[in-house]
Amino acid sequence: MNHTHLRIGPHRFCRTHRIHGSFLLLLLLWAAVFAVPGTPCAQAQEVPATAVARIALLPETRQAVGTVRPRTETRIEAQITARILEIRAQSGSRVNRGDVLVVLDTRELETLSGQAQQGISSAAAATRQARQALAAAEAEFVKAEAHYRRIRTLYETGTVARSEMDQAEAAYAQAEAEVRRARDGVSGAQSAESRAGKMREQAQIALEYGEIRALDDGEVVRREAEPGDLAFPGKTLLMLQTGGSLRLEAQVREGLIGRVRPGTPLSVIIGSLSDAPLTGTVEEVVPAADPLSRTFEVRVGLPAVPGLYPGMFGRLLIPVGESETVLIPAAAVSRVGQLETVRVREGEQETPVYVKTGRTYPAGQSGTYDEVEILSGLRGGETVVLEAGHAR
Repeated sequence: MNHTHLRIGPHRFCRTHRIHGSFLLLLLLWAAVFAVPGTPCAQAQEVPATAVARIALLPETRQAVGTVRPRTETRIEAQITARILEIRAQSGSRVNRGDVLVVLDTRELETLSGQAQQGISSAAAATRQARQALAAAEAEFVKAEAHYRRIRTLYETGTVARSEMDQAEAAYAQAEAEVRRARDGVSGAQSAESRAGKMREQAQIALEYGEIRALDDGEVVRREAEPGDLAFPGKTLLMLQTGGSLRLEAQVREGLIGRVRPGTPLSVIIGSLSDAPLTGTVEEVVPAADPLSRTFEVRVGLPAVPGLYPGMFGRLLIPVGESETVLIPAAAVSRVGQLETVRVREGEQETPVYVKTGRTYPAGQSGTYDEVEILSGLRGGETVVLEAGHAR
């Protein structure tokens, strides 16, 4: 029998047939693939990355909640009472100064304007008639006065009787009264003409109010009326944001108001945008507290950021000092529902520890991981294991 020696690695095998050699070769390949860790043929497993929980001195802040509002907001209202025929702006529309925003039904006002014009014509005719009557009364008065003076002279010389003197005096007095009445008639007609003119002027002004125009460039924030609604003074039809920038109006409790001054830069978090804070500047502090909430209104100017709109919820961060905080890489935190855990390594053992996290701090230019604040569960100095796939 011929013997063949087969050497694989440090081992030496003998086979008496080709089939036996192939079987052993397959067996060795299977052992190499499914080798038990720790054997010479096993592949080296990757050791998970770790980091040390560090203690950092970070600014301590208090929060004040508020609402994003435009710096300048204009309420578009009607100056007259009329039905709305057309609204030419929608929420979010950009408008320019002089653009027609709302068109009202002014047919009734046009009728009033026509009636006022007719009243002016009638009053003008009455004024002409009153002036003619005054001219006639004044002419009669002149004749009655001349006759009275002549009769009085004759009466004083005894030429005419007392009765004739009395008749002349009565005619004189009546002519004088007619002049006064004619003058009153002229004044009344002129007053009526003036009132009719003012009515027409008011009607013309009201007709001009039939088209409501934008007083400045801006953006429509809200539309609060529809065609067919009744517009009247005091009812908001549109809300127009005429300022290009926004600000946060936050309510700051009285114990913190001493740390907020106009011109102070403060961090603002708009939750619907991201957790990264914006830098705003305090523009105004209302110098009076709300007696119910004991808070002051603080207005903080915000930078122009895409996606920032009026009405959004925001939080103003007010620094009150510094405090020690435990920080670990965000990749070390594992979350299942609302439970947060980290794996703490001690020697060769790993122990899961429940923690409560706070704010997240993005990695700087020299940093490797985003870091998260640990409010409870760690004291600092522990070695934590980063979750697989999160190491950078």
